[in-house]
Amino acid sequence: MNETKAVRIINKQQQVEVIKEDFKYCQKVFLAIGNETRQSIITVLMETTCSKGLRVGEITEKTHLSRPAVSHHLKILRDAEIIMVREEGSKNYYFIDVRTKLGTLKILINHIDEFIEQYY
Repeated sequence: MNETKAVRIINKQQQVEVIKEDFKYCQKVFLAIGNETRQSIITVLMETTCSKGLRVGEITEKTHLSRPAVSHHLKILRDAEIIMVREEGSKNYYFIDVRTKLGTLKILINHIDEFIEQYY
């Protein structure tokens, strides 16, 4: 095997390892966003023009879900670090921020895309 081919194999193997790690890092995100109800909540949060975020009652109105159901799904989204909460006294405002783990999906997709372009 010539040196160039050996280097390419190492690089390919390294890239696959990076993608495996990306998948592991994104597991909670995949589980959280794989649910249609949580997808609905995410899109409601994305559609809002309110810069402060939305309260549970506002999300309930827009999704037509019960308050306990919204709270349950918000907890899963928070645990997966997809949404954030800002507390203002006794009020909680939920929002999506660039610091959430949704950004990790973009990194994963970029790594897969680079791999495909290079090897396929």
